[in-house]
Amino acid sequence: MSAPTHLDAICLAELTEKAELQTRVDRKYLLPVAAAQKVLSELDPCTRVLEIDGMRNFRYRSVYFDTPDLVSFRLTAHRRRRRFKIRTRTYLDSALCWLEVKTEGYRGGTVKNRLPYEPGHDDTVVPGRWFVDDVLGDCTGLSFAPTLLTHYRRTTLYQPAGNSRATVDTELTWTATDGRELSLPGVAVIETKTSSAVSPVDRLLWACGHRPVSLSKYATGLAALRPDLPATPWRRLLRRHFTA
Repeated sequence: MSAPTHLDAICLAELTEKAELQTRVDRKYLLPVAAAQKVLSELDPCTRVLEIDGMRNFRYRSVYFDTPDLVSFRLTAHRRRRRFKIRTRTYLDSALCWLEVKTEGYRGGTVKNRLPYEPGHDDTVVPGRWFVDDVLGDCTGLSFAPTLLTHYRRTTLYQPAGNSRATVDTELTWTATDGRELSLPGVAVIETKTSSAVSPVDRLLWACGHRPVSLSKYATGLAALRPDLPATPWRRLLRRHFTA
């Protein structure tokens, strides 16, 4: 799916200044690529698109880490408090990499902490273990290993109203450590990121008949590849959209 070309651009520095939103409320929508393209064509003309070196659509690679008994996954699957997510995220077009730890914030919001990371270390948390422990508290006794790999392409939107962001992810692929793979070429994930209130993108999606869904790229993807795992929060979503 192509990024919008009729909208003005915004550079990364300005986007970060206006809407970094490391603490935020996320709303996720899963819809066919054709429907997502229609939504993009109807965006407010004030919307701006992240552009770097003339590019508006970027390749992402994320490696998710969990314990041998999948504590991170199970906390999410059972909707427990204090759930967390650990991953490295590599921006393949710029070769930049971050180690990120996401936790549940106030009233169900998301808090993301991140550390600049060496791309060559993207499959291990060892060099950044001190950072993980600092964010989560003392994790002595817990070991974290790669559990799931994701690839996708992302377009990022900025809307001046409320200084909100939205991302559109396509060409999603999940790969488990045992080599099993799941690809959803016909599906787009739109995620809105706001300080709290709904954004213009949320309202546009609602007007088009789309509603937020419970979706975690890590937990939902792993549940799709591992039928032996609990999947109650995403059962309807898995039946409708995820076919390994």
